[in-house]
Amino acid sequence: MKKLFTKIPLFILICVSILSCDAVKKVKEGESLLTKNTILVDDEEIKDAAVYSQLLQIPNSSLLGFPLALHIYNLANEHPDSTHQAWLNKNPKREARLIKLLSKKQVDEILNYRVGKSNWLKNMGEAPVVISNDRAERSRKRIEEYYKSFGWLNAVATFTMDKDSTKNKRAAITYSVKREKPYIIDSIAIQIDSPVVDSLFKISENKSLIKNGQQYSRNDFANERDRLTIQLRNSGLYYFNQEYISFIADTVNTDHKAHIEYLIANRNIQVGDSTFQEPFKIHKISRVNIITDYTFDNKEKKFQDSTTYHGFFLYGYDEIKYRPKAITDAVFIAPGSVFKDTDRTLTYNHLSELRIFRYPNINYTLDPADSTKTDLIATIQLSPRKKYSASVDLDVSTSTIQEFGIGFSTSFLTRNVFKGAETLEISARGSIGSSKDAADGNSNFFNISEIGGDVKLAIPRILFPWKIEKIIPKYMSPYTNISIGVSSQQNIGLDKQNISTVFNYKWSPSRIHTFRLDLMNIQYVRNLNSNNYFNVYRNSFNRLNEVALSNNLNPDITYFNLDENNNPIELIIPEGADSFLNDFNTDQLGSLNEEQKQILRNINQQKNRLTENNLIFASNISWIRDSRRSVFDNQFTRTRLKLEFAGNMLSTISSLAGVKRNENGNFEALGVAISQYVKVESEYIRYWELDKNSVFAMRLFGGIAIPYGNSNSIPFTRSYFAGGPNDNRGWQPFKLGPGSSNRGDEFNEANMKLAVNGEYRFGILGAIKGAFFVDAGNIWNAFDNVTDDTSIFDELSDLKNIAVGSGFGLRYDFGFFVIRLDTGFKTYDPARIEGERWFKDYNFSNAVYNIGINYPF
Repeated sequence: MKKLFTKIPLFILICVSILSCDAVKKVKEGESLLTKNTILVDDEEIKDAAVYSQLLQIPNSSLLGFPLALHIYNLANEHPDSTHQAWLNKNPKREARLIKLLSKKQVDEILNYRVGKSNWLKNMGEAPVVISNDRAERSRKRIEEYYKSFGWLNAVATFTMDKDSTKNKRAAITYSVKREKPYIIDSIAIQIDSPVVDSLFKISENKSLIKNGQQYSRNDFANERDRLTIQLRNSGLYYFNQEYISFIADTVNTDHKAHIEYLIANRNIQVGDSTFQEPFKIHKISRVNIITDYTFDNKEKKFQDSTTYHGFFLYGYDEIKYRPKAITDAVFIAPGSVFKDTDRTLTYNHLSELRIFRYPNINYTLDPADSTKTDLIATIQLSPRKKYSASVDLDVSTSTIQEFGIGFSTSFLTRNVFKGAETLEISARGSIGSSKDAADGNSNFFNISEIGGDVKLAIPRILFPWKIEKIIPKYMSPYTNISIGVSSQQNIGLDKQNISTVFNYKWSPSRIHTFRLDLMNIQYVRNLNSNNYFNVYRNSFNRLNEVALSNNLNPDITYFNLDENNNPIELIIPEGADSFLNDFNTDQLGSLNEEQKQILRNINQQKNRLTENNLIFASNISWIRDSRRSVFDNQFTRTRLKLEFAGNMLSTISSLAGVKRNENGNFEALGVAISQYVKVESEYIRYWELDKNSVFAMRLFGGIAIPYGNSNSIPFTRSYFAGGPNDNRGWQPFKLGPGSSNRGDEFNEANMKLAVNGEYRFGILGAIKGAFFVDAGNIWNAFDNVTDDTSIFDELSDLKNIAVGSGFGLRYDFGFFVIRLDTGFKTYDPARIEGERWFKDYNFSNAVYNIGINYPF
């Protein structure tokens, strides 16, 4: 508390310094700080971002109307070196005393500190945007040209500067545009010199972006050039480019009508100093050469190995180390085919996706054996990556489970392991940590540990008994992935052992669509220390103990730890707690009221679910549509759908084979009941880029897993939870729900989930970003064995139990990742009684502080 009070005055001092700083402190006399831009079009103010982007000067950024970045910049010293020297010279003996007290080097460091501090403030802040008449005039011309480019060819723009009469050195600029009548395309005359181009043009003439009756727009002409160039270069015209397409618009004395000449010239050929023209020709690929081990050093050497495969010629400066099919499957430039830019792009992309070559080079040359000069030889130069690579990582962490932990991981990657462009990755991981809740009460500092390992094999084709290339052709980048993983915990919770195996296919029909089919997704989870349950889940134990010590019961005294007077204190773990629950299950307890019965039922169901071993033999299919073009794209949508079935095959085989059921009526495999369920999930994410510094993001999620047949509940590893830094940030992970229940369990989970998240993200200062968010959602039990009415979703009125959290966040953007701190408040808490759910815990003392890496969605 003492430290807090010492920091408060410092914080207040910084705030006062910023607020008291004059915004025009560094604006010279006769100059004006730009405070606002206004654009009037035909006397009406507009907010079109495209028009405002033409301006060369915009006001300093602000946070809630306050120019924070400008004020921080103003805190910087413009001349820290001369200021420092003046400070030394103010007292003739000051520098000598400082050198004697410190050293010459340390005195120089004081100057370096002041210079560094000043530069840091300048880099973090923004220099004042001082109005420049030259830039304002150039902005006026840009706005005028912008409207002319969209058909208002007689548009005239002007600007005026309005000085602030109440505040010194401040002014706003108003740009006014008079558009007049727009020009409309009235006629189009097409002239194409090459017969081949003319024939190809007519095939897609109806798709032309230049049409009679539409408003003149330079963008349409630019897009038409792109459209036709793409079509022609994918129709064999290797030498064609945009420069051969031109447009001439006649708008003189035409009464706002534009007469367009659409011109496509012949090919220009330069021989020495002479240039002549000839019609374009369609070019075909006569030969495809693939060099499998190209480097700059060996390019002059002779090939030592060669082979042919389905018309492709493969060469190697050393022995060819790849099966030809593995490479040719990624090559879309085929002998005998017409030249296409798309084939070259597909080849670039698919060869890069193999992860065994660096970015390839593809060159085309005229075939010297062809007298017509239309045949091309394609040469693909592949530079192999290193066959082996390894990585080592060391992490230090802390969490609710461990006060301190050290993690180690290593991986070893082998490329082209079976000569078919496969990649094999073997990884191992381990961690040790210190926990006061270690299962065995070990007093050593490092008393918990976890080890694990994975083997992953990626194969760039579909492994299937029959050919399915007609269903999933090679342009879809098909992959088969096989992985096996194991992990084991010691002194962590229930000491889980986990073995998982996945065999899946992945393919992408287009840039934005991806399918994944998990043919086998097997998971075996075994709890080695189930007796530690009530030591781990203390909240459940405390509620159990409270019921056991109630006055209306008289359980066996041997279930308890006793005080010196032989009075029961608490249940013995695990014997006493388990025996007491067993008495409840066998109706051997006395007069329990209905509330106590429900508490014990909840505890029993939760314990059974979290301590049971699981064998999950699932298959699932996922579809993803993601329009995002890069990590910097902030205007996109992402949709994900997933359908999963588990246990059907094993249950059917067990039934047909006459396998006996266990005492609970379930089929078992490896001594574990087979999990059987169907699971459906959907997720929708959308980003809106409001301006270059702000984004609004939204996520919708819905999922349900329904047990049937051999199961009446969902395995813990396939259940849903709510709360946490990537979900509802008003609650800690696993602390929300199910429904309106308020059990206070350490891990609240259920088999149904709904979630809606909205977040407004904005810039504050350089790499420092801010956000306001609202999260809504909850988890429920549905169609399973849970009996608590407050946890069950069985009618639409249960939507009233959707929890709402809201808050704000600070983020620091490192460019390649983001660290964020989000403060969430319980805005609507369904665990409270109706009528007292809104804003009852909306304060900092009940806030949840979430730390996360990257954005939550």
